[in-house]
Amino acid sequence: MSNTLLKCGVAMIAAGFFAGAAQAQDGDVPAQELNKELNAQLPEKIREKGYMTAVNSGSFPPYDFVESADKVTGASADIATAIGGILGVEIRHASVAGLPALLSGIGAGRYEFAMGPVGDFVSRRENNDFVDWVQEYVVFAVRAGNPTGIEGLETACGSRIAVQAGGSAERVITEQAEKCEADGNEPIEVKSYADQPTSILAVRSNRADAFFSSQAPLTYFVQQSDGELELAGVGKSNGFKDLFQGAVVPSESPLGPVLLSAIESLHENGTYDTIMKKWGLENNALAEPGINLSTW
Repeated sequence: MSNTLLKCGVAMIAAGFFAGAAQAQDGDVPAQELNKELNAQLPEKIREKGYMTAVNSGSFPPYDFVESADKVTGASADIATAIGGILGVEIRHASVAGLPALLSGIGAGRYEFAMGPVGDFVSRRENNDFVDWVQEYVVFAVRAGNPTGIEGLETACGSRIAVQAGGSAERVITEQAEKCEADGNEPIEVKSYADQPTSILAVRSNRADAFFSSQAPLTYFVQQSDGELELAGVGKSNGFKDLFQGAVVPSESPLGPVLLSAIESLHENGTYDTIMKKWGLENNALAEPGINLSTW
């Protein structure tokens, strides 16, 4: 497929995402009351300028629909806006190409935080803390009828698997590819892409047999595919233990506890449940948010 056709395909998929996002936004998210105590706990630099910049790594439905450089909708944007109301600051948005750029940008101080949700792993905590507000599962999106018979990670040998570059799914599928070869099975062809729309387009255009990623966005992709796609490997660990995801701040940043308190407030006043239900994420809701919940 030519680069021009690929870009057109991604644009068409993105248009479908945004249409779905507009439909999902029918649910109201209540305005939040300023918490002066939490506002006072913000770093002085943030209070002085009156805003924080939340960075994302591209469309990640239904959490993020990046419509333009500074316009983002979805569950994460709703949570971020509600947090801004509690803290009394504006939330602005910035987009970068891929998760590595997101993490390095936060580490370099170009952005205050990422709402994510980004996978919380011990290996990522040397430079980052995670304010976890979601529990996720990792599965496969395959073409309808599952022609290559992928039923879980252990049956992926010999397949072409798309993943988002820099994410935890890329690491797990790469390890499985090595295991396939070590066991004398057909190798996995790992196909890494910068974002979710390009990854799912690879499956729909038969350049990949499956997309290995978080269940919530893959469920959305399947719903928007007009019957072209289905999920596979649901209900299996697929190389992951309990998978917590959340907002990202620099390691030991004073902003982390403030974000946690704000999200706890959203739990207490029912806004968190309203947002999760609005975007069909009830099964990914955490009973209680926390910082660095993962143990692996």
